Amino acid sequence: MTTCTLVTGASRGIGAAIAQALAAAGHRIAVHAGSDAGAAARVTDALPGGGHVAITGDLTDPETCRRVVADAVDGLGDLDVLVNNAGIFTAHPIDSTTFDDWQEVWQSTLQLNLVGPANLAWLFVQHRLHRPGGPAGGRLVSVGSRGAYRGEPVTPAYGASKAGLHAMTQSLAVALAPHGIVAVAVAPGFVETDMARPVLDSPRGAEVRGQSPFGRVATAEEVARTVAWLATQAPEWLSGAVLDVNGASYLR
Repeated sequence: MTTCTLVTGASRGIGAAIAQALAAAGHRIAVHAGSDAGAAARVTDALPGGGHVAITGDLTDPETCRRVVADAVDGLGDLDVLVNNAGIFTAHPIDSTTFDDWQEVWQSTLQLNLVGPANLAWLFVQHRLHRPGGPAGGRLVSVGSRGAYRGEPVTPAYGASKAGLHAMTQSLAVALAPHGIVAVAVAPGFVETDMARPVLDSPRGAEVRGQSPFGRVATAEEVARTVAWLATQAPEWLSGAVLDVNGASYLR
């Protein structure tokens, strides 16, 4: 039976690589983008296999979250796996950001990086528990961050949102185990993506690469392969785990 998966924030970067890895593993994918329908369509068209769909929607809006999940179910015929990947990373150092900007960044970051995934998780679980064929387990995989542990001095809202995402994953792992639903997360360090490009191309780039004894940052494909394993082959006994994918740049 084909596995049906919604990947949020999949129009580029880690999300696009996750969609590619899961499609290669035989999943049918709902490729979500916040607003760029063209980018979502291009990723969808490039996926191996068939039956994939492209979806757009602002995940900071609860009703849009409801519609995104409904569109994924309608387009794929079911939804077995949710990958919470969509997120933003906005600089707002506390010593040089105005109070109005500080408020705005905290609100927007928490809404997309934490509250949106929480809403999608609720909707996904309701689908899995009340689907026409009856409850049938499922997998919830969230993309967190090393910054939840190491700290994000220039983007504290991002670090806090990812710490919350990790904690939510662990809470849901306990709550959902009786229903056969596995909840896990990954915590990457810096990854070679457009979102990280301003830092990697700045004078800090060499220092960031030097944080890992490998002397580089991750590729999106390395993170994607980890997520694909968690969504497909990893034993359910990993439920509640937050896997570090940071090239030994931060050990805990």
